Amino acid sequence: MQIQSSALRLKQLPTIPPSSDRFSIIANHCGLVSTEFNYGKDEEIYGEEEVAEFVYQVVRGAVRTYKLMSDGRRHIGAFHLPGDVFGLESGSTHRLSAEAIIDTTVRLVKRRSLDTLAEADAKVAHHLWTITVADLKHAEDHMLLLGRKTAMERVATFLVEMDKRLSSASMMGLPMCRRDIGDYLGLTLETVSRALSQLNDEGVLAFSGARHITLRDRHRLASMLE
Repeated sequence: MQIQSSALRLKQLPTIPPSSDRFSIIANHCGLVSTEFNYGKDEEIYGEEEVAEFVYQVVRGAVRTYKLMSDGRRHIGAFHLPGDVFGLESGSTHRLSAEAIIDTTVRLVKRRSLDTLAEADAKVAHHLWTITVADLKHAEDHMLLLGRKTAMERVATFLVEMDKRLSSASMMGLPMCRRDIGDYLGLTLETVSRALSQLNDEGVLAFSGARHITLRDRHRLASMLE
């Protein structure tokens, strides 16, 4: 973990979109002190069961939160992109581990200070409530995804989600690899690759690189979710 130092290197990474920067309203409050740190690719930000001392926001890059199962499998609960908040726990420890997917900068705010401020400021409490509700909705949608959808429907749902969060000029630059996608969707690497290849063959998408995807038929992709 390193304090932000290389502006040139980080300039190439995505940054927080203004429409998603709700947490900055809290982090920039006069009663709080926020700090930015850099994490390298695959570097741990915090581990499962560690004391939840801070709340985090992705400034640049991307983060995965995950849990290792008893049989060694990894279940990714969420991908956090610029503007997203993570590490906001109901208990005193982290339920999941968090790692930087690529070189990433995060903003940290001490949880104790945040709790104290929320008790005194209704607007801050409302912002935190809104963030928490969004996290719960994502968790519910993810459970439905894993429990009720076919492999192709899971991949299609993932692509629609990333299209909304990442697309620029119709192209998605995915920070995560296919193994990450599989661990997020409850699928094997091979199943994810087959589904993407099938969508490519059918003209739904096209590859512009290993992790760059152009969606050619969003209507067809959306119809797979119905």
